[in-house]
Amino acid sequence: MHRAHTIYKTLTGPQGQRMGAWLLTKKSTAPVACAGQQLRVYTTPVTSEPFLNGSSSAYVEDMYNAWLADPSSVHVSWDSFFRNSQEGGPGYQSPPSLAPMGRNEMSIASFLPAVGGGGGGAVGGAISEKTIDDHLAVQAIIRSYQIRGHHIAKLDPLGINSADLDDKTPPELLYSHYNFARDGPSRTYSQELVRQVQELTKKETDMDRSFKLPSTTFIGGKDKQLPLREILRRLELTYCRHIGVEFMFINSLEQCNWIRERMETPDIMKISPEQKRLILARLTRATGFEAFLAKKWSSEKRFGLEGCEILIPAMKQVIDRSTDLGVESIVMGMPHRGRLNVLANVCRKPLSQIFTQFAGLEAEDDGSGDVKYHLGTYIERLNRVTNKNIRLAVVANPSHLEAVDPIVQGKTRAEQFYRGDGEGKKVMSVLLHGDAAFSGQGVVFETMHLSDLPEYTTHGTIHIVVNNQVGFTTDPRHSRSSPYCTDVARVVNAPIFHVNADDPESVMHVCNIAAEWRATFHKDVVIDLVSYRRNGHNEIDEPMFTQPLMYKKIKKLKPGLDKYSESLIKEGVVTAAEVKDVKDKYEKICEEAFDNARKETHIKYKDWLDSPWSGFFEGKDPLKVQPTGIKEDTLQHIGKRFSSLPPNAAEFVVHKGIERILKARMDMVGKRTIDWALGEAMAFGSLVKDGIHVRLSGQDVERGTFSHRHHVLHHQNVDKATYKPLSNLYPDQAPYTVCNSSLSEYGVLGFELGYSMTNPNALVIWEAQFGDFNNTAQCIIDQFISSGQAKWVRQSGLVCLLPHALEGMGPEHSSARVERFLQMCSDDPDYFPPESEEFAVRQLHDINWIVANCSTPANLFHILRRQIALPFRKPLILLTPKSLLRHPEARSSFDEMVEGTEFQRIIPEKGPAAANAQGVKKLLFCSGKVYYDFTKARKEKGLEKDIAIARMEQVSPFPYDLVKAECAKYPNAKVFWAQEEHKNQGPWTYVQPRFDTALSGSRDVNYIGRATAASPSTGSKAQHMKEVAQLMADATALK
Repeated sequence: MHRAHTIYKTLTGPQGQRMGAWLLTKKSTAPVACAGQQLRVYTTPVTSEPFLNGSSSAYVEDMYNAWLADPSSVHVSWDSFFRNSQEGGPGYQSPPSLAPMGRNEMSIASFLPAVGGGGGGAVGGAISEKTIDDHLAVQAIIRSYQIRGHHIAKLDPLGINSADLDDKTPPELLYSHYNFARDGPSRTYSQELVRQVQELTKKETDMDRSFKLPSTTFIGGKDKQLPLREILRRLELTYCRHIGVEFMFINSLEQCNWIRERMETPDIMKISPEQKRLILARLTRATGFEAFLAKKWSSEKRFGLEGCEILIPAMKQVIDRSTDLGVESIVMGMPHRGRLNVLANVCRKPLSQIFTQFAGLEAEDDGSGDVKYHLGTYIERLNRVTNKNIRLAVVANPSHLEAVDPIVQGKTRAEQFYRGDGEGKKVMSVLLHGDAAFSGQGVVFETMHLSDLPEYTTHGTIHIVVNNQVGFTTDPRHSRSSPYCTDVARVVNAPIFHVNADDPESVMHVCNIAAEWRATFHKDVVIDLVSYRRNGHNEIDEPMFTQPLMYKKIKKLKPGLDKYSESLIKEGVVTAAEVKDVKDKYEKICEEAFDNARKETHIKYKDWLDSPWSGFFEGKDPLKVQPTGIKEDTLQHIGKRFSSLPPNAAEFVVHKGIERILKARMDMVGKRTIDWALGEAMAFGSLVKDGIHVRLSGQDVERGTFSHRHHVLHHQNVDKATYKPLSNLYPDQAPYTVCNSSLSEYGVLGFELGYSMTNPNALVIWEAQFGDFNNTAQCIIDQFISSGQAKWVRQSGLVCLLPHALEGMGPEHSSARVERFLQMCSDDPDYFPPESEEFAVRQLHDINWIVANCSTPANLFHILRRQIALPFRKPLILLTPKSLLRHPEARSSFDEMVEGTEFQRIIPEKGPAAANAQGVKKLLFCSGKVYYDFTKARKEKGLEKDIAIARMEQVSPFPYDLVKAECAKYPNAKVFWAQEEHKNQGPWTYVQPRFDTALSGSRDVNYIGRATAASPSTGSKAQHMKEVAQLMADATALK
C-alpha cells in the first residue's frame, strides 16, 4: 500500500497535472522513485524518446483545436478521447494487461469500488488521495483490533475485573470517539492514523462505504470487500467478545495469518448439536464429581474445581483433537486445584481408587505416601471420540507450584527419544497452571526457555491456565506487574488465547486451535481460562476475609453448567429432562464407586505410579548386582577411540591444545593408566556398548567447567562442525547425548529428573558448574529427588555431579554442601544392619539415595556403572574433584577396572602403615581430594608408618562393616575423622553418630578440620593457605 500511495502521489504531482487527465490512468514509462527503491535506468535517454517529451502538451492542444474545428480531421482515437473527456468520462483507458502484479504491488483500480460511495472518489477518472488514505485507515483499524482487541474483550465471567488489570479502552479501538473536522498536515504517523479513522467514521454514510479487504484478514470469507459497518461488526465479534487473543507479537507472517484465519473466518465457531451435547455431558460430569465429593466429605480439603469446571471438557477437547492429529501419549503436569477431577474425568482413573483416598486407610505397600491431591497416575485407554488408544500420565508433584513443569518436559522428551519421535508428533506435554503461580514462579521462565533448545525441546507444549483472578488471598494487582498472568509466554513467541470460562463453546474453539497450532508449528501455546474460584483456597477456607466484593458476586452467580444447560434448552438442542437424566446417571456411577470403595481395607501407593517400568523388576533378584568390571580389550578400544582425532583428521582441524590432550590420553592408555576424564569416558563408553543410553547435561558439560572432558571436538575453521568421540565407538552402540544446557539449575535439573523417570535402562547425569550452585535447584532436590520414592513409589537413577573442594576459590566455588544431602539420608544412625554377603546392596536398597566422594578414577568408573548394574534405581549424589582432574597421583590402573573388580566403599590404607598395624598411632578417615593433601603432609614429616589414612568413598549408606574392620586393624591407634570443610559443614555431623554405632562406643572418634563458620570458605587466599597449613598440622600431629 505504501508503494501504491507513493506512485499515486508521483502521478498526481504538479508535473503530472500539466499532462492530460488520461495520464492519471496510463502506466507511466518514466521511472518512479519510491522510498528505499533503486531508480530504474534505461539505455535510451529520455530526451530522445519520441513520446511524452517536453512538446507533448503543445501537441495535445493542437489536436484538441483541430478536433473542435472538425472531429473527422483527427485520428479516431483522438476523437474518442476528446469526446469522452467532454462528456465527463475517462478520456483514455489503457488496454487490460495480462501480466501478473509484482510482489507487494496492487492496481490502483482496486480502489475503484469506493468511488461513488460518497465522500470523494474519482474526479475525471483520477483516484483521490483521500480514497487511498481511507483504505489505509481501514487496514489500520483491522490491525488495531488484531493487536489490541483482547484488551476490551469480555473475558471475566464475574464482570468485575479486566483480565489485563486495565479498565481503559485502547484509543485505536474507540472509532466512535473521533471527530475528523480539522484540516492541516499531521506531524506523526499516530496523528495521521487518528485523523484517518475520524474522517472515516464522522458520517453515518461513511459506515456504509465498501472497502477492499487486505490479505492480512479473513473476516470477509469469500467476499473481497465489505462495508465499514460490517467490517467493524465482524472485528468486534472476533476479537472483543469472549475470546481475546494475543498473537501479533509473533515474528512470522505465516503463523499470524494461520491464527487470523482460524479466528476471523465467518461462522468458524459454529458447532453441531452433537458436539454441544458432548460438551454438556462432560461439563455435567465435571460439576457432578465436585458436588459428590462436597456431599460425602464436606470438611475435607480436596482443592476442587468449582468455578472452572470447564477445564475438564477443555482438556478432553485438547486430547481429542491431538489424538486425531496423531498424538499417542500425553504427559501432564498440574497443581492441586482440580487434580482429582482430572484424574477421574480426563484420565478416567477408577473412581473407587480416588474415593478410597478419603477413607484414611493404611497402605498395603512401602512408602510414606502423599496427600491425595498431589498424586499422579498412568493410564492407557481408548479415546471414545477418535477411537484411538491414548496413554495419559499425570506426574505427581508437591505443593510447590510449577515445580513439576520441567519434570514433565524431561519425561516427555525422553518418551519422544525412545520412540524415535524426533518431531514430537506422537508424544506431547500439557501443563496446567494457576494464574498467580504462572506469573510468580521463576521456574516457569526457566522451563519456557528450554522449549526451543535442540536437546531439550518437546516440540511444543499446550499450557492451560486456570485463572482464578486471585492467588491464595492476593489480588492480581498485587501479585504481578505485567498486564496478564500469561505474559511470560510472549518471550518464546507463544500465542495466548484468553477465554471467558463461562462460554463453553468459545473454550472448545480455542482448545481446537491450540491443538492444531501445536501439531502444525510444534511450538508452545497458552490457553488462559478466565474463571473464578467458588470456594476459598480450599473448601474450609473463608475467602470473604480478603475478597468480600468478589465473593458476594460469586455467591449470586449461576454455575457454568446451569448457564449452558439453559442456553441449549432454549436452542432446542436438549430438553430439561435430558439434562436431568445425564446428571442422575453420573451421580449413580459415583454412588456405586463409593460403595465399592467402602469395601477396601488398604490403599495401594502403586495404583498412583506415574512412570511404570514395565518388565524391569520382574524376574530379578532384588539383591543381586551385576558386575561392573569389564574386559581389558574393551577398555583399550574405548580409550583409543576416545583419544583419537576424527577419522577425517586431515580435513577436520582440531585445536592444537586438544591435540596435546588427546596425545596425552593415548599415552596413558598405552601405559594401562587412566585419569579422571578417561575413567568417566570408559564408564560411558562401556555402557553405550551394552545398549544403555547415556545422557550428560548441564552448564558447559561438553568441554567441562575445568576444561578436562572435551566430549565434543570443534572444527577450528568451520562453524558448527563437530565430532563426538563417544558417539563413534561401535557401529551398533546406544546413543550418547552430551549437551550444554541453558544457564539454569532449577529447570534443567528438573528436566533431567523427568528424563530419568521414563526408562530405567539409561544413565542420566546432571552436572553443576560448581557444586554449590545446586542450591538454586533445592526444590527439585528436596521435593522430588530425595523423597520421590517414599512419597510416590517412583524410582530414579539420576546422577548429580557436584564439583567440590576447598581450594581457595572463595565461598561460592568451594563446597557442594554435602552436609545437606547427608542430612536428608533416610538411614538410622543408631542401627547397624546385620552383616551378610548382601550387606552393601541391602543398604542401597533401603536408603533413599547414595552420597559419595570418590578419590580415584577407577572408583568413579565403577560407581557410574553400578547405577545400571543395580536391580533397582537410586539417585546418586556424587561429589567430583577440581584439582584432582589433573593431579599426577589421581590415576588408576586398568587392573582396578577389569573383570572381577568392583566399587570400593572404603579404600583402606595400603602403605607402610598397613604393614605396621600394631605400631600405628593415628587412624584418619577422610573423603575425597583432601586425602592427597594428607598423604603429602604425612610423607613430608616421615610419618608413613605412624599414621594410617582410610578413604571413605561412599559416605551414605554408611559402610558400618568396613569401618568396623578397618578400625580393628589398628587397635592402638586413635581414630579421627578429618575433613577440609568447617565443623558445622561437610560429613562430620553425619558420620559422628554412625562411627559410634559401628564401634559400639568402644573407641572415641575425634574431629580434625576447620572450626565452625557461617561461610563455606574464606575469600582471602592468605587466610585459606593459613587454614590449610593448620589442617595439615592437626592431621599429622601425634600428641
